[in-house]
Amino acid sequence: MEAINRRSTIALGLTAAATPLIAWATPAVAQTSGSDEGKELAPGVREITHGERASVIPAYAMVKLRDIVIQPGAKTPDNMMANDMLCHMTEGELSVVQNEKKFTVKKGDVWTCAKGDTTEGTQNTSSAVAIMRIIDLMTS
Repeated sequence: MEAINRRSTIALGLTAAATPLIAWATPAVAQTSGSDEGKELAPGVREITHGERASVIPAYAMVKLRDIVIQPGAKTPDNMMANDMLCHMTEGELSVVQNEKKFTVKKGDVWTCAKGDTTEGTQNTSSAVAIMRIIDLMTS
């Protein structure tokens, strides 16, 4: 076994100290899904449910977290919202038509939908997969 000198000890210490920093500096990546994960809602559109739990917010009995993964060119049909929800674009971008108003959401954008008051449909017009994360605020 080779003797450990001061120089190798310092090099080893610096390497060990830098390792957590390298891991910390790695950017977070949104969860992407395989083509067979979740439930198919429409051609090129899948829903992946991540979990649900009872809510401590008095107006809501349950909260649910899910992703809608939309392949390039795919779209969701216009739907009346069955519950209040918060939407967050985690990857890609979508063209959204909400109550006949059209807008584009890009990675990082947030928007809301109201139960019984919001009709919404989306289309992925980009060349990348789009992931819309939804927090459903459910009354029952």
